[in-house]
Amino acid sequence: MDKLDKLIMNRIQGDFPLTGQPYKQLAQELNIAEDELLTRLRVLKERGIIRRLGAVFDSKKLGFSSTLVAAQVPEEKIDKAVAVINAYPGVTHNYQRAAEYNVWFTLIAESQERIEQILQEISDKTGAQKILNLPAVSFYKIKVNFNV
Repeated sequence: MDKLDKLIMNRIQGDFPLTGQPYKQLAQELNIAEDELLTRLRVLKERGIIRRLGAVFDSKKLGFSSTLVAAQVPEEKIDKAVAVINAYPGVTHNYQRAAEYNVWFTLIAESQERIEQILQEISDKTGAQKILNLPAVSFYKIKVNFNV
C-alpha cells in the first residue's frame, strides 16, 4: 500500500458520507478522482486488505435476533460446511479455529426460532457433530479504528 492507500483506509473507517454519491464526496475530500478512489478500493479488496465495506446496524434495535455459533465439523467436511454456512444471508462472520469447536460464525435472523431452524438445517447439511448456539447476554460494542 502506498501513502494514498493508507490515507483512504484511515478515512473510510468512520463517518462514511451518507449521500447519494458517497465515493464522489470522499474523492473530493482526498483530492483525487472518483474513478481512482473506486479502483484503489477494488484493488484493496481483491488483495484481501479490505474484507468488507458497508454499514453496521444494531440488529436487535431493528427487531432481529442474533447469536454466536460454535460448530464441531470434521476436518474433511470444513470446506463444504463453510460454503453451506456462508450461503445464509444472516451470516456476518465465519472463522475456522484450531480447536474442538473449529468453525465459529455469527448469525442474524428474524427470531430466535428462525435461528434454531437455520442451525438445524446447517447441522443436517454439513455433518457438524455439535453446534453450540451462544446468544449474547450482554452487549459490548467497541469502535475500533486502525491507524494505517
